[in-house]
Amino acid sequence: MITSKALSSSLGVEFTGVTDPLDDAFVHRAAEALTWRGVVLVRGLHLDDEQQLAFSRTLGEVVALRDQEIFPISINPAKSKSAKYLKGAFYWHLDGTSDDVPVKATTLTARHVATVGGGTEFASTYAAYENLPEKERERYESLRVVHSFEASQRLVNPDPTEKELAAWRTQPNHEMSLVWHRRDGRRSLVTGTTADHIVGMDPDESRALLDELLDWTTQERFRYTHDWEVGDLVVWDNTGILHRALPYDESSERLLHRTTVVGDEAFA
Repeated sequence: MITSKALSSSLGVEFTGVTDPLDDAFVHRAAEALTWRGVVLVRGLHLDDEQQLAFSRTLGEVVALRDQEIFPISINPAKSKSAKYLKGAFYWHLDGTSDDVPVKATTLTARHVATVGGGTEFASTYAAYENLPEKERERYESLRVVHSFEASQRLVNPDPTEKELAAWRTQPNHEMSLVWHRRDGRRSLVTGTTADHIVGMDPDESRALLDELLDWTTQERFRYTHDWEVGDLVVWDNTGILHRALPYDESSERLLHRTTVVGDEAFA
């Protein structure tokens, strides 16, 4: 029998008793949990790549990252060619903020875990928006934000070489609303370390507001911290759940396999 429990007061559902991730009953319950609670966890499921892809396709269209539908997540250069860029994942972010269509969901399975550190934190921007004072919600409604890969990488490397800067700037900037609207009436905030500046606002005022909003969104009451175990499956609604990796050693064996699911059907 499949059972479930909340991961925290603001977000997340953990399912137990799952033996077949493609079972219609579980697929339906997982999709509902993803919609209303933002994060889905199944411990010890031990999906292989094909099973992870098959489950991901029940959520939407899987897209490739650097020509890989299964993308390795590791800061160990021996395990991932993108290791140095993935250090930006130590800061709060949403995936795909430079894309025209928002990344709907991300799945991760744990193949190896860090001996020390290496957890993943999640924060609900649904809950953060819903708990804002009315005046602030009204103010944010009309704001638009430019997101850039460079903004997140400068946190990792604040003094880049010209070559590094040029490489960052090959990734397109993207302007989008600070508040995302759903057809079901719910709203979430689009923030995180890729948020470079607010359109039309003084740069210092823009930076102060974005920093203040990120602090508000990631406060403890809106968060859940996941400590990985080998075989775990975690899925999250990337349009309303910020995430970040907790520090771990570069030489660690920690390795997660990721899929990226797209779809914009939730937006008004």
